[in-house]
Amino acid sequence: MRRQKQQNVSRINSSYMKKYDAHVERQRKKKKRLHRRLTLFAIVVCITFGSIITYHMNQRSLYAKKNEEYQTLQEEYKVLQQEEKDLTEKVKLLKDEEYVLQIAKTNYFFTKEGEIVFKLPEEAPSY
Repeated sequence: MRRQKQQNVSRINSSYMKKYDAHVERQRKKKKRLHRRLTLFAIVVCITFGSIITYHMNQRSLYAKKNEEYQTLQEEYKVLQQEEKDLTEKVKLLKDEEYVLQIAKTNYFFTKEGEIVFKLPEEAPSY
């Protein structure tokens, strides 16, 4: 029924109606531009957040790898420090003449004149 009324009503070609139509058209275009700007802004915000999240995740994985590498190197460093202490102690002992003679006697059967060296097995007898 409403369509019939609209069809039966004729438009008046007056300057007011032209201005009103122009105003309505401007409002429609303004609303369309607003929607476009808001859509563009939303896309830019989504891309920015996506980039930030991607960058953050990459940095977290890089941090985890570096932290794991750091822990591995720390453990290796501790082992090397202990090895250095052992080697320093060994050098200190090797500078001692009595220790060198003791090593020569036990490992290479070095003896003084008139000494006899007996090599005993290191295992306990089974009897």
